[in-house]
Amino acid sequence: MTLANKLTLLRVALIPVFVLVFYLPYKWSYFASAIIFSAAAITDWLDGYLARKLDQSTPFGAFLDPVADKLMVATALVLLVGLHQNAWFTIAAAIIIGREIAVSGLREWMAELGKRSSVAVSFVGKIKTTAQMAAIIVLLAFDVRDYPIMETIGYILLYLAATLTLYTMVMYLRAAWPDLTADDNSGS
Repeated sequence: MTLANKLTLLRVALIPVFVLVFYLPYKWSYFASAIIFSAAAITDWLDGYLARKLDQSTPFGAFLDPVADKLMVATALVLLVGLHQNAWFTIAAAIIIGREIAVSGLREWMAELGKRSSVAVSFVGKIKTTAQMAAIIVLLAFDVRDYPIMETIGYILLYLAATLTLYTMVMYLRAAWPDLTADDNSGS
């Protein structure tokens, strides 16, 4: 097994640890969970870098890496929805999680057609991911009762991520639209 794949598996293994630490009854638990999430975000970047640099790309890694990313982000957002308990946060989280599910399905379907490259990750998608990771880390790390400015920064980053999430979803759907509608002669 390659080093890149081991890092991806580590990211998956960190998910239950992340959840358990988040729910510990200590003041430092949110900060510690932010550190765990940060470590996972770093391994996300590092495993991709190593796979390319060391020429260790594998089908297993290509499958598991995006799954691990989406599991970690969705878990963090669900935990934060419980913590923030307001419509503004929940809407942004639902947009991000819903888009990830839709685009994953779209990519899988396009791969079956041999056209996965038409819905490959874009530069805007990388900016979206950076804003999303930063928002989650900020919202996890700081107790908003003690640092209300950090909540504001976290929400701004989260809404930037949600906006870019919608934008990139539209980009991917537009790229795939000819294939999505190719057999649509039924008029429905």
